[in-house]
Amino acid sequence: MAEEAILGYLQHTEEIKDSGEFAAERNIDHNEIVNVIKSLHGFRYVDAEDIKRETWVLTDEGKTYTATGSPEFQLFNAIPPEGIPKDELQKKLDPSVFKIGCAQAAKNKWVEMGKQLVTRKVQNVDDKVKGLLLQIQQGQGIGSDDIKALKARKLIVPQTWKGYSVRKGPNYAPKRKQVVTDLTRENFQSGEWKELEFKEYNYSAKGAPLEGGHLHPLLKVRAQLKQIFLCMGFEEMPTNNFVESSFWNFDALFQPQQHPARDSHDTFFLDAPSTTKRLPEDYVERVKQIHETGGYESRGYVYDWKREEANKNLLRTHTTAVSSRMLYQLAQKPFAPKKYFSIDRVFRNEAVDRTHLAEFHQIEGLVCDRGLTLCDLIGVLHDFFSHLGMTKLKFKPAYNPYTEPSMEIFSYHEGFKKWVEVGNSGMFRPEMLRPMGLPEDVQVIAWGLSLERPTMILYGIDNIRDLFGPKVDLGLIKKNSICRLGIN
Repeated sequence: MAEEAILGYLQHTEEIKDSGEFAAERNIDHNEIVNVIKSLHGFRYVDAEDIKRETWVLTDEGKTYTATGSPEFQLFNAIPPEGIPKDELQKKLDPSVFKIGCAQAAKNKWVEMGKQLVTRKVQNVDDKVKGLLLQIQQGQGIGSDDIKALKARKLIVPQTWKGYSVRKGPNYAPKRKQVVTDLTRENFQSGEWKELEFKEYNYSAKGAPLEGGHLHPLLKVRAQLKQIFLCMGFEEMPTNNFVESSFWNFDALFQPQQHPARDSHDTFFLDAPSTTKRLPEDYVERVKQIHETGGYESRGYVYDWKREEANKNLLRTHTTAVSSRMLYQLAQKPFAPKKYFSIDRVFRNEAVDRTHLAEFHQIEGLVCDRGLTLCDLIGVLHDFFSHLGMTKLKFKPAYNPYTEPSMEIFSYHEGFKKWVEVGNSGMFRPEMLRPMGLPEDVQVIAWGLSLERPTMILYGIDNIRDLFGPKVDLGLIKKNSICRLGIN
């Protein structure tokens, strides 16, 4: 019906100036008219130009008032001529109607809000708000001051109306020709193929999108980093234990039991099971001794080390807890050089903001060999970060309880035009390594960084909550680009 109306009208008239008016005059739904215009335009039966108009439509609250009247009008009608106590008036009206009605009626000087009684100041009132809302609902125009007042009360909202003006196209005909999409055997046999009009192929049309799994940007960057480590000859450490004991997470790393990081404000401790029951006793005794009285040219921390503190279970605060386990296992065999890495989740009791979460991913690499020096560490760091496209590095002295010397790693970011901190590094202290049983000439160099920071830089994300957590937009997961780390 809509198609016949449009093509028939254009047969005798040059133009349909407004599709909205055209639909209203013929009592046809405008959406149906729009769909037909789009179809006819696609086959060039008509040429269509967009029409946009800003209109005002009623909110749900505004629609309610067209039926019941404005709150101030309802409140005025609920007041008898002799007045009414405020609490009784409140019982007669909906709470929101009473609240808004009191404010608007007083503003209009319709009522007197006394301490004991609410009384009328005028005998009759006109519900102007309802009248204006009805005018808008019927498509009539109202004054700019009235628009401003209704908008302020959130009774109307702007809406963009879209329609078309339509003219004859190059393929115009009073009736659409039926085009054929398939050529059949019968068409050949009957000879009608000579008279048929075939539908043109649209070679630029996109196919239906394929639904399937998508890799998160963190997983893409993680996979690329893992490949870099493997190409450099590193072996991946098992990081499947999110729960660690305080012993492996702190004590084995020569971190004192009074260190602020071991406070509940910084670490998630477990309620059940609250403690571990399995620790290597001989190693625990050596760790206790190094904390209390020192050794290996160290004076220790000189305090009473408590086993119950070491037994506490927690969510690991760094993957270095895994490194301590691996180095201890390495020390129980005839020594052989090793290169280890890990990329996995860690947990810290931090306030959540645009750059911090209570859980994130840590990248860690370490090299264990005889005679390693700080120069070896710097050389390995240049090699590792060059695979990430970071060739300009500089280092700043830092402090870590379990590394000495320690260095913060900075890289020059060409986009930001400044030096950006990208990681931390150092050489594990003898107080950590010797109690494990590693030979005295064996050193361990290590470094770590977060997975989230390079991912955010690569994908132009400035809020970590948009990358990881419940607020992540699934569109980001489906449409993020390939990770180009290490691709030259």
